[in-house]
Amino acid sequence: MMLERNRQMKDYIVRATAADSQIRAFAATTKEMVETARAAHNTSPVATAALGRLLTAGAMMGSMMKGDRDMLTLQIKSGGPIAGITVTADSHGNVKGYVGNPDVVIPANSKGKLDVAGAVGPGFLNVIKDMGLKEPYSGQTMLQTCEIAEDLTYYFAVSEQVPSAVGLGVLMNRENTVRQAGGFIIQLMPFAREEVIAGLEKKLADVTSVTAMLEQGNTPEQILEILLGDFGLEITDTMGTQFACNCSKERVAKAVVSIGKKDLKEMIADGEPVEVNCHFCNRHYKFSVEELKEFLKAATR
Repeated sequence: MMLERNRQMKDYIVRATAADSQIRAFAATTKEMVETARAAHNTSPVATAALGRLLTAGAMMGSMMKGDRDMLTLQIKSGGPIAGITVTADSHGNVKGYVGNPDVVIPANSKGKLDVAGAVGPGFLNVIKDMGLKEPYSGQTMLQTCEIAEDLTYYFAVSEQVPSAVGLGVLMNRENTVRQAGGFIIQLMPFAREEVIAGLEKKLADVTSVTAMLEQGNTPEQILEILLGDFGLEITDTMGTQFACNCSKERVAKAVVSIGKKDLKEMIADGEPVEVNCHFCNRHYKFSVEELKEFLKAATR
């Protein structure tokens, strides 16, 4: 029944445990999500690959959160030509994001692949979790390889003290649409036995790439079966995931009002409509001079 439902979902995340709960795991297929992001931002192939990897990670990490209103932000601040990446996700599989420079084009790497590391460049990964507490949790690590998956593996080990293996991949078609996208996160619990750790390390050493497994027709369940089948894999949950932005004209209007009376007066004096762009989904919202005057009235009340 679960497999039948999964086939109806375009993009989804699978959550699982293995080795008597000594291992927890997540796997996702995210082709539609990444293609939606590519189309919204008109990203170059290398920018699509970088953004798609972080979106996929955000979706899986968001699904780790428990609260209905919990929010996760993944932020890469780096010196490469992509000029940084920002992704936010909730606990229900909704994710959105953007890159600083969607047009970045650089030569392929030494393996003839899209050079995500070269586009990202040296910098830092910030992970912010807003779980309704007074202060959000925030962790920062230096980028290790700038390939994103390895940088998240390092983040989990250093900031959360959770030994993890992260695999992320985006494969492009010749016409620059997304052919495959997905990933996995496998984590060891503190009580994991040495033989389980050694067995898992051996298994992960044989993994080629996420996109190779997806290209062979493997579902997220089958990817976890390949990785963890020898450890007594148990699928615990399945969740749809998608690129979704919660912006609206009303929300953007509040942001326009918040810029202050002085700036509003200047915009009204210009006598031209103002267009505001949402960074996350690239939607454009236009406000007439009359609407700006209403905002000014509201700001002076």
